[in-house]
Order: sequence, then C-alpha cells, then structure tokens
Amino acid sequence: MAAFVVMLYVAGGFLFLGSVAAHVYARVRLRPRDGSDLDDYYHEFEDQHPGYARYTMWLRLSTAGAAGGMLLMFLALVF
Repeated sequence: MAAFVVMLYVAGGFLFLGSVAAHVYARVRLRPRDGSDLDDYYHEFEDQHPGYARYTMWLRLSTAGAAGGMLLMFLALVF
C-alpha cells in the first residue's frame, strides 16, 4: 500500500508540475499578439481563429492536467 501511495504522489507531482509549465508556456508564447488579426473577428467567431483556438486548447488541457495532478496527490493523502 505504501508503494501505491508513493506512486500516486510521484505521478501527481509530475503531472501537476508539467501542466503548470505547459500553462505558463501557453500564456507566454501561444497567446495571440497585438499585431494579430484577432481584433478583426467578432467575439462570436473568435474560436474559429486558428491561433486563438490553439491557445484556448492548451489552456484547457493544462488546467485539466493540473487539476488531475492535484486530485492524484489528494488521493495519495487520503490513502
């Protein structure tokens, strides 16, 4: 049982840290710049802009990964 708890901590920790790093990368590098043509789109069609769609996909994935990592670490704490 102790090995299972340690495995949950390690997997959750790596998943959380990797997701935080991916989230920071997405916020810094993938964000549409000031010179992008995103301002020419209406707000209803922003999700059809390829750069903005990639940006929001990475933000959603990294947030879900961080939540999953925290869940694994919480489960290790409970067991």
